[in-house]
Amino acid sequence: MWHKWWNGSQWSGWESLGGVITSDPDAVSWGYNRIDCFARGTDNAMWHKWWDGSQWSGWESLGGGLSSGPAVASWSENRLDCFVRGTDRAMWHKWWDGSQWSGWESLGGVITSDPAAVSWGYNRIDCFARGTDNAMWHKWWDGSQWSGWESLGGVLSSGPAVASWSENRLDCFVRGTDRAMWHKWWNGSQWSGWESLGGVITSDPAAVSWGYNRIDCFARGTDNALWHKWWG
Repeated sequence: MWHKWWNGSQWSGWESLGGVITSDPDAVSWGYNRIDCFARGTDNAMWHKWWDGSQWSGWESLGGGLSSGPAVASWSENRLDCFVRGTDRAMWHKWWDGSQWSGWESLGGVITSDPAAVSWGYNRIDCFARGTDNAMWHKWWDGSQWSGWESLGGVLSSGPAVASWSENRLDCFVRGTDRAMWHKWWNGSQWSGWESLGGVITSDPAAVSWGYNRIDCFARGTDNALWHKWWG
């Protein structure tokens, strides 16, 4: 795993964080100067590495039998919720409650991509994945229970990415059959249609928000470089 960062005025070079990973990584922050990263290892388990504000940890195994890269969301300080596709193609969930890791639980479904996950508020999680029909499917935790799966349509040729810049706001990104990046959003009351954001991408996209009405998206281009597009 390699790391590159924006410090507010310029991009760093690339640094190696070691390990041997066999999937796209995912990362989240649950507090100031904190980052938690996850990826699948050569043993198909989920592995975890974190920045504690002064240094990077080593890699730790969190077990499981993954058939995808992981996704992670955080809805509170020192809370982490991780999602993967299992060998049965269902979505599986494991969480850190502030003191210990849970076991793995199945959230059902039949997914054909890495999942994506985000939190837009306390005790809220929204998860997305590609289904067997190549549409984007959505499942959420409302604070007391998980919803069923709902289809949000589209024709995906990648796993989705999702970001949230405000309470009850979701922005989703996928690669379409034309290899462009496509966008669909929830405005608090309804879903938009799909819009093309152009480009030619060769990986799942990734997306994050660091402030109100700001989104940064990343994907691999045809030259295998990292490409960046932002709203704000």
